[in-house]
This record gives sequence, C-alpha cells and structure tokens, in this order.
Amino acid sequence: MKILVVLPNWLGDAVMATPALELLVKEYKDAKFTFIGSYVTIEALQYHPYCEKAIVDRTKNDSDGRLKATIEFAKSLGSFDIAITLRKQPHSSLLIKLVDAKLKIAKSSWHSKLLRIDKTPKIKTNKHLVIQYCELVFGGEKKFDVKEIPKLKLYIEPRKLPRKTLGINAGATYGSAKRWYPEKFAEVGASFANEFDILIFGGPNEVDVANDIEKELINLGVTNYTNIAGKTSIKELCEYIGGCSLFVTNDSGPMHIAAAYQIPTVAIFGPTKHLETSQWKNYKSIIVRDDIKCAPCMKRECPLKHHKCMKNITSQRVIEALKLLLN
Repeated sequence: MKILVVLPNWLGDAVMATPALELLVKEYKDAKFTFIGSYVTIEALQYHPYCEKAIVDRTKNDSDGRLKATIEFAKSLGSFDIAITLRKQPHSSLLIKLVDAKLKIAKSSWHSKLLRIDKTPKIKTNKHLVIQYCELVFGGEKKFDVKEIPKLKLYIEPRKLPRKTLGINAGATYGSAKRWYPEKFAEVGASFANEFDILIFGGPNEVDVANDIEKELINLGVTNYTNIAGKTSIKELCEYIGGCSLFVTNDSGPMHIAAAYQIPTVAIFGPTKHLETSQWKNYKSIIVRDDIKCAPCMKRECPLKHHKCMKNITSQRVIEALKLLLN
C-alpha cells in the first residue's frame, strides 16, 4: 500500500500528525510512505520505519513559478494507492489533484472542492489537532475515541546526557505573542540549577532570546548551563530534548517533541488554543496560562499591546508547576 502524505508546514503540527501515521500503519500492514514537507518536517519524520521517500517541497521558491513547479513535481512522484494532504492550502490541493493516485484526500475547502478531489471531509476544528489529523487521513469516515489514538512518535533516539538536565525553550516560531520572557525563564532555571544542568534551546531565529537567557543566568550566578540555540540540526534538537529530565517551554514545535519523548514538561500558553495544541498524551505535563478575556486571540503579536496573557504569568508559578511534576 503506497501512501503519499503531504505533511503540515510547521514542525509541531507535523509531530502532532504522527499518531495518524501510526493508525495508517495499523490499518495497512504493508504501508509504504512517501512524505512531502518543509525542510524541518522532513528532517524530523524521515526516520519513520515505513518511510520509503522523504522529499522537501521546494516549489515555493522555483524560478519558473509555483504553479508550473507543482505540476512538474506531481509528475515526478510516481503512482500511489492513497494521496493525502494535511495542509489546507491551494497548492497542496493542486498537488494531490495532479498526482497519480487511486484515492485522493484533502480537508474540505473551496480549492479542494473546486478541484473535485475524491474525499474532502469537513473536520471539526473544536477538538485537538491530533484528532483532526486522524480523522482526515481516513477521509472523515472514521471517528476516534481518544483512547484509540496513540501517543506522539518520533523515530530518533534520545541523547544520553551526563547529568539530570532542565531544558529551556523560550522560542516560538509563530510569533512574539507566544513567547514568555527571558528573565523569567532564567529565574526558573536558576531555581533548579543546584539539581539540574541547564540546556538552552532555540532555532536560528531565536539565538538572541537564548543569549538573553544566558546573560540573565550569569547575573543570577548560574554556571552549569549550555546554550545550543541555533547550533543543532532538527535531528540533534530531537536527540537533546529526548535526553532532558525536565522541560519548560512556550507553545512551540519543541514542546511537541518533548511530548513525543514523554519528558515531564511545563508548557506556557498565552494567545493560542491550549485545548487544540497542548501536549498530546504526555501525562507528565502541566499547562500554565492566564485565563484573561482576550485570550486566546491567535495573533502573532499582541493586538492590544499589553501582552498580559504572558506578563501575568510569574516565574514562581512555573517553578511550582515543575516541582509538582518532580513530586
């Protein structure tokens, strides 16, 4: 059973799609996946044991234009039994329409309907994104009880770290509204520095934030930290997070990676919907959020300019949540 899957663009979303992949494997014992995705999603999911091909979608940057590039890309992919897109974008619907597949599935949208894709299920968005993906890959024909859906799964071995380690992830690619403050992360790190080494995470665009945490830790007298922001591949990012003993993070891709490895985690939520994108089935996780009127606004930057959904969260609240996990 050859299955083409167009993965979500964002790293965290792709990790949340992994239970749907495991359900497909359970349904089709001879499943062979071809994954198409962004660079970061392919780097994370290409190690799946049922993955035959993992291809980075570069049509957006093609000099001949995306339309022509998508047509040529579809022709190059070969034949499939099922082709599924987990994105809700016109070019991904077009790719699914053009690829040679016996059954084609895309979420209901004006473009998926216009292109007359075989199955365009209406998936309700008022439930966790993991459940939405699981329903989508089966064309909306199956409804899943939470108990039937497995945990998140990554096939990258965690790194063995020499000491107990608290991972700090202050980044969030989506936008500044999702980010708690460097000085508060540093206060949390300092309170655990006697018992844990501190590992500071961050992507290439989050190095400045990580450096601010480092400076604050130094001011607080902490020396047993390592700043690896901007210095890891996606594979190494997964390895290091998987090796942590504790993790504190914004709502982000690394938060979902931590869930895949069942790392005890405190996740700080502000403008995003915690009921839809919280850690899936990590039973050693706590959400810290402030239930104010304007949240969740789902904006990249605070539209009211006060950012109270994050400013109201004290470092002491996060410290107490981490202690609760340890106990």
